[in-house]
Amino acid sequence: MMRLLTGTVTASPKDSFDFAPESIAAFGSTVLAEGCDHARSISWVHAWTVTDGIITQVREYFNTSLTVTRIGFPDQSSPSTSSITSLHCPSVWESSLSGGKSVPGLVLAI
Repeated sequence: MMRLLTGTVTASPKDSFDFAPESIAAFGSTVLAEGCDHARSISWVHAWTVTDGIITQVREYFNTSLTVTRIGFPDQSSPSTSSITSLHCPSVWESSLSGGKSVPGLVLAI
């Protein structure tokens, strides 16, 4: 991905990879793009952090199921020492392009 973003290395046509997203979702400053290179049977998820219109971080996951959760407290108030047990982590997005394959699963907390 770094080579694609920076243009520092040009891949030969046989080494090219299809990065056409099949879905895009945004949660605050996090943008998720998911796609699949059907020719190689590779699914991928990119998690981009965008700050003031600039991509500041890119995380990429290949052949991995990704679940995104939002960490917070149900009443959205500041946590007290007694409410730490009420931490709420709802799932807000899950990857869907594993093609029925058994793949490792990760949780990304935002």
